[in-house]
Amino acid sequence: MSEYKAIRVAYGEALAELGKANEKVVVLDADLAHATMTATFAEKFPERFFNAGIAEANMVDMSAGLSTMGYIPFCSTFAIFGAGRAYEQVRNGVAYPNFNVKLGMTHSGITLGEDGGSHQAIEDLALMRVIPGMTVVVPCDASETHRAVNAVAEMKGPAYLRLARLPSPVFEEEMPFVIGKANVLKDGIDAVVFACGIMVSTALECAKKLEAEGKSVAVVNMHTIKPIDKECILTFASKCSKVITIEEHSTIGGLGDAVGDVLLEHTCNVTFKKIGVQDRFGQSGKPEELLEEYGLSENQVYHQIKGVLEA
Repeated sequence: MSEYKAIRVAYGEALAELGKANEKVVVLDADLAHATMTATFAEKFPERFFNAGIAEANMVDMSAGLSTMGYIPFCSTFAIFGAGRAYEQVRNGVAYPNFNVKLGMTHSGITLGEDGGSHQAIEDLALMRVIPGMTVVVPCDASETHRAVNAVAEMKGPAYLRLARLPSPVFEEEMPFVIGKANVLKDGIDAVVFACGIMVSTALECAKKLEAEGKSVAVVNMHTIKPIDKECILTFASKCSKVITIEEHSTIGGLGDAVGDVLLEHTCNVTFKKIGVQDRFGQSGKPEELLEEYGLSENQVYHQIKGVLEA
């Protein structure tokens, strides 16, 4: 993991590549194309790019209409606006009729930084998970983002892609990407960590440190939050007595609850801990400062995992 690249940059590149391969792909944005990086697509295919302006609800409904004409719309803005402000349109205009619309929402989580709590979406996974028929995907790096974009384009029905703003480590080995199938990055028997998005690299680094201390910690990239990979969760719960989730999202309603639901449903006898944003809003600050403040820095995650192992 030596190279760093922003997931949103990879998103723009992936859309441009997809647009070249499939003329049915169209992209919509809400006046943030140079931030969401959909401008990369717009530069190459201006006739298939639509700027809806600061009118996110209209953008989502436009996407719904385009999908009925056989197009594959990707609509993008900041996650707080796409999953928040336009929620009714996502629910009733896209998901209810099961339209083939892809929501590529960027600048998610607290690492949005200085824009502060009003712009930091820490509840979007929860909002999207509860919508019937909505597929929810959180790529862990730039490379996986390319494969995730292609995967949701190939599937039928609505999908939500949660995309980060900042440059993050790119894994050296290319991992397979199948919607609903987690990727095991490291095996272990003492504990398993299920992580998503930019927290996957953090989890892996922590596991490597703990390995040097004689602790065997598995790390799983749970890139699909819905449908969740129940088989993977149960496999590790059967051999690891400690189960931990890590996400740059509220501990309410996101990856942690998705994993916890499976453990509870199958009465798994494990110690379970959710690491993420506790019941509070975001705030303004540098991304690294906010990760520290919310207990999501590498050092803090390491100590939290170690605490579970030693309990």
